[in-house]
Parts: sequence; structure tokens; C-alpha cells
Amino acid sequence: MFTFKETKIKDVYVIEPKVFGDNRGYFMETYKKEDFDNAGLKYNFVQDNQSKSKKGVLRGLHYQKNFPQAKLVRVISGEVFDVAVDLRKDSPTYGQWVGEILTSENKKMLMIPRGFAHGFMVLSETAEFTYKCDEVYHPEDEGGIMWNDPDVGVEWPSDIEPLLSEKDQKHPSLKESKISF
Repeated sequence: MFTFKETKIKDVYVIEPKVFGDNRGYFMETYKKEDFDNAGLKYNFVQDNQSKSKKGVLRGLHYQKNFPQAKLVRVISGEVFDVAVDLRKDSPTYGQWVGEILTSENKKMLMIPRGFAHGFMVLSETAEFTYKCDEVYHPEDEGGIMWNDPDVGVEWPSDIEPLLSEKDQKHPSLKESKISF
């Protein structure tokens, strides 16, 4: 049982699972193909990934050039600010972004279709982040746009200094990358 809420960008959804809890703890489904299919989110997930990062780590904004991935993302411990940037060339929201705070407490998930750049910043001391992908990862196919591209204008939490990988520090702007799907 899930609640599917479309964001301001078509095809990007915030998904809230039904959580059954009592004094022993809780139980929830994190994915059920039939429910997602019925909501119009028909994906064939083929790979699950998990990462752990410390406070301030900013990963992104990443995409796969020739093998784009749809991703269902969630946090299993901690808190992150998660972002998707629309790179679909014919989309009326091309270059726009949507962000959502995902936590182990709120249990929200973000469904990001193919054709988006994705990234997140860790807000808690540490965070564990998981995602299901509908295409396997191809390291040679990775691309990215700069996390602070002024034309995209992602409003990252300003009270945390971002910690970026060397690779993420070198991504071009969206205009320079000329990427679209």
C-alpha cells in the first residue's frame, strides 16, 4: 500500500509507504510491482545499490548518457536532501529541479524516471541511501552536471558545506554539457 504524489515535474513522484507499527517496531513494503504498475509506474528494476555517506557529502548531479536509469530512491538511516533535474529535451520543465527530504523516519521515496540527473546531500551525521535501477550501471557511460549550476538553481541546504568527490567538482554546467534525453 502506497501513496503516490506527483511533484511539480511530470513523472517524478514522492511515494509514501503504508507503515504498520506497534510497540515492537514496524513493518512496511518498500516496493510492490503490482501497486507501482497500477499507479502507472511500470519499471523493470534490475539492480539495487546502497551507499553510506557522512554529513555534507553531496553526490551528483549524475546521469547515464546512453543507458539512462530510472531510480526509486530511499533512505534507510539518516537524512538526505534528494534532487532530480529534468534533462528531457521535449519536456516543458527541461532544466528544472525537484527536491525532497528523505529520512529513515518519514520513509518517503522518490521515483525518478529516465532522463534526469540525480544527486543528494547528507543532512544527518551519516546516511545510508538505497536505490533500485531499471538499467545496470555502466561506469564508462557516466555523466554529470555541476551541483551548483546557476541556470538550474538547486536550493541546497545553505548551512552545510558540501563535500564533493574530485569527479563531482569537475562536472560542466547544463549548457556546457548540452545533454538531453
